[in-house]
Amino acid sequence: MHQLDNLVIVFSKNPLYALIVTDASIRNNMATSVAHIYICDRPVVKILHYTVNVTSTEAKLFIIRCDINQAANSQGILKIIIITDSIHLAKRIFDFLPHPFQVHATSILSELRKFFILNLNNCCGNYYTSV
Repeated sequence: MHQLDNLVIVFSKNPLYALIVTDASIRNNMATSVAHIYICDRPVVKILHYTVNVTSTEAKLFIIRCDINQAANSQGILKIIIITDSIHLAKRIFDFLPHPFQVHATSILSELRKFFILNLNNCCGNYYTSV
C-alpha cells in the first residue's frame, strides 16, 4: 500500500500523466465496470458501464479499453498509468498466443497504437494491487 500511495502522489502532480484506477464486478448476472481518471488540475472523470451476460474478464478488458481511449484523447497526455487488481488480465492484453479474449486485447492494443503514434515519448504502464 505504501508503494501505491507514493505512486499516486508522484503521478498525480504531473499534468502530462493520466492516472486511471479501474475495477469491475458481476452480481446477479450484471457486470458493473467503474473507472476513475485523474489528470492534474482537471476534474476527475468517472466512467461507469453496466452490461449483462459477460464475464468479469470481458467487463474489465472493456473498461481498460475505454479508459485508455479517454486518457489518450485528453490533450497533452504523455503517460497513462493504469491501476488494476487483475495482473493476469493485464498480461493477457500483451499475449499474442490465441486465447478467448483476444478480440478485446486487439482493441486495446489498437487504442494504445494510436496513443503511441501521437508522440514517440508517449508510454503506458500497469500497476497492480490486491486491495
